[in-house]
Amino acid sequence: MASAGPSFMNVDNTPNAENMTSRDYYADSYAHFGIHEEMLKDTVRTGAYRNAILNNPKFFEGKTVLDVGCGTGILSMFAAKAGAKHVVGIDMSNIIDQAQKIIEANGFSNVITLVKGKLEDVELPIKEFDIIVSEWMGYFLLYESMLDTVILARDKYLKRGGSMFPDEATLYLAAIEDQDYKEEKINFWDNVYGFDYSCIKDIALREPLVDTVELKAVVTDPCLIKHLDLNTVKKEDLTFTAPYTLKATREDYVHAFLAWFDISFNACRVAVKFSTGPHAKYTHWKQTVFYTPDTLSLQVGDQITGELTCAPNARNPRDLDIALSYSAPNDEQPTTVQYKMS
Repeated sequence: MASAGPSFMNVDNTPNAENMTSRDYYADSYAHFGIHEEMLKDTVRTGAYRNAILNNPKFFEGKTVLDVGCGTGILSMFAAKAGAKHVVGIDMSNIIDQAQKIIEANGFSNVITLVKGKLEDVELPIKEFDIIVSEWMGYFLLYESMLDTVILARDKYLKRGGSMFPDEATLYLAAIEDQDYKEEKINFWDNVYGFDYSCIKDIALREPLVDTVELKAVVTDPCLIKHLDLNTVKKEDLTFTAPYTLKATREDYVHAFLAWFDISFNACRVAVKFSTGPHAKYTHWKQTVFYTPDTLSLQVGDQITGELTCAPNARNPRDLDIALSYSAPNDEQPTTVQYKMS
């Protein structure tokens, strides 16, 4: 149990502007209310966390809970409402100043303690937790995600036999037909008011697009690319190469690859799951589209094979360097495209 005293620990780790890193700017961006409004209004995201927590009061009753990247404090309040003995929420963004007011306005000051600062740098008022909750996922699951921080929190603060909420994440890949949008976003640069802008085409191609894609655009079965068990995953597991095989479900063209992820709360009495795929209800994560320089032609049953390599960018670990190799039937050599999410 936390010691008596104020329920808000302001650990000032704010650097001077000239010393700010990309991670600091990332954290500062989360002080803007619009980002939190979008996430809170994402009923799939927020509803899944609410159901996983509030529908399992016996699991949370009397427990200590750590909320990593607590933002406005919604997950902390879910845990407190479910009967947690004490909840500690930590966030390095200035949004935590407003979260403190929200906690007080909703009568949870005696249960929830908020800590402002980086998990790596602060001392928490509780040394071991029964449960860690976090909404750490980014676009393509890992772009700008907080998973490395969640892993650190787990290894440092989670009790032996403790629980992660959520505890499973799975990344998928499929191929799509997307001629019209590719024409608008990529091939547009071939002729801009009569001028050749094609040098930008390659840059545009290598920037994955985050957008919603209709299920009817998907022309292959999906393939599982990466499965993460939050109870055991290590930071080095976030750099990986995964082979894949995509089987065509109809005769069509392929203009891009599509990625999405699913999240599961298996520690619940009844598992709670949600998907960010094109078959599921809209989420603010949408899907991630990787356009190809060429167009593939597939018949029913044809297979695209290849590898996807993902690694944090060396200069900014919250950015991702992604390489996609692919071979369609009759291709003599695989094509490899380097992408960067930044």
